[in-house]
Amino acid sequence: MTLAPGLRSQLLTMVERSDTAEKIGSGDVPVLATPRLLALAERATVEAIRPHLAEGETSVGTRVELEHLAASPLGAHVELAAELTEVDGRRLVFAFEARDTCGTVVGRGTVERVVVDRAKFVERATR
Repeated sequence: MTLAPGLRSQLLTMVERSDTAEKIGSGDVPVLATPRLLALAERATVEAIRPHLAEGETSVGTRVELEHLAASPLGAHVELAAELTEVDGRRLVFAFEARDTCGTVVGRGTVERVVVDRAKFVERATR
């Protein structure tokens, strides 16, 4: 594992009906759901480190802080950027920010992940 602060990833997505609070069940409005915003943030953190993990390693989420600051309606484009800011052994801390095409900050926060051996993790989880 050769992970160091500064690793980054960016995702661009368009809000579709399946991404809405109404569809996911986290609310009753047709805007980007908070759980979907979190899933995008986690995906960006995974993508930032994927090429740098050793064979058989993966990472799992362990802690999240999320501020969902602005609504993104159907059809809106949201860009999410994540950056690895801290490495403490196997513990990784990422900062992320999501913006719409007008530059409005949609959300921001941190995601913590831990690097694990994939096979051992799955074995323990399925016992």
